[in-house]
Amino acid sequence: MKILILRFSSIGDIVLTTPVVRAVRQQVSGAVVHFCTKPSYRGIMAANPYVDKVHCLTGSLRELVAELKAEQFDFVVDLHNNLRTTLLKAQLGVKSASFDKLNGRKWLLVNLKINTLPPIHIVDRYLAAAAPLGVKNDGEGLDYFIPPQDEVDLTVALPAGFQRGYVAFAIGAQHATKRLPVERIIELCGLLRRPVVLLGGPEDESTGHIIELAFDKGAAASPPAEGRIPDSPYYFPAQVPGGQPSTVIYNACGKFNLNQSASLVKQASLVVSHDTGLMHIAAAFRKEIFSIWGNTVPEFGMYPYRTEFRVLEVQGLSCRPCSKIGYAKCPQGHFKCMRDIQFNLGLPPAHDGR
Repeated sequence: MKILILRFSSIGDIVLTTPVVRAVRQQVSGAVVHFCTKPSYRGIMAANPYVDKVHCLTGSLRELVAELKAEQFDFVVDLHNNLRTTLLKAQLGVKSASFDKLNGRKWLLVNLKINTLPPIHIVDRYLAAAAPLGVKNDGEGLDYFIPPQDEVDLTVALPAGFQRGYVAFAIGAQHATKRLPVERIIELCGLLRRPVVLLGGPEDESTGHIIELAFDKGAAASPPAEGRIPDSPYYFPAQVPGGQPSTVIYNACGKFNLNQSASLVKQASLVVSHDTGLMHIAAAFRKEIFSIWGNTVPEFGMYPYRTEFRVLEVQGLSCRPCSKIGYAKCPQGHFKCMRDIQFNLGLPPAHDGR
């Protein structure tokens, strides 16, 4: 049976489809599984052993339909369920099923703060779309497969002080209201009291540099008397009493591609992340996660899946959630959902072995 799975974007959403891909391939007799996405996300599925072929929307929808028609699929599992995938399914003319986006219920939560969303993770709603094929949740969680050429050798890629263990901090997110302000990232890094590797794309490199400057080795040895870094508006974190190790930072933003960043996540002792793709990649590797939420909420069903995690958020704000996606700035102007988070980490004391 030849099956097409549709999900055009984005990183986290595609990673969250991997239990469906695995279940279809393993549980449907004779299944041949193709996956369709955008070109920028091909690499997420290219190394997945449960996917026989990846198709990409590189040109017009008409060109993609012609390519997919030639494959003669028996069934389409639509895990995106938007206008484009609806048109695509209509033109393919084969049996299909779509996942329920629950947009009406999300609208109620965002606009009226009435929560009627079921307490079900989006992975289980994805799996429900594949139920007509007879598949069930195998309980194995998410998958992420890193091509051998993208596995990162820590002895080459990271400074010596980070090779014995580090925290991976994914500082980016597509929308500003899903990211901590830089001064709060600095504060949180200071509380970790461990080597911290900052992860993100080229667009996060300058933010990573500001954070790195806040923990400059020279400043760490002799912090300025007034507690500020010269020429910086940010406070320098207090030295850790009793000889405990303090935070050191390596800014890896923009230095690694997605699969290489995933390799750094895989080798981390702990992951800190906003509500973004690397959080779900960390869940695929069963990492312990500190999951930071601003204008969005875990109730949308996209919290870390089948791994140990702790949510850092401000509960009870009358304006939250203000969007199911995010904004370029806080609509209310105060940004309390990020500025007022209490960082109660409950981490064990750091030591030289980390």
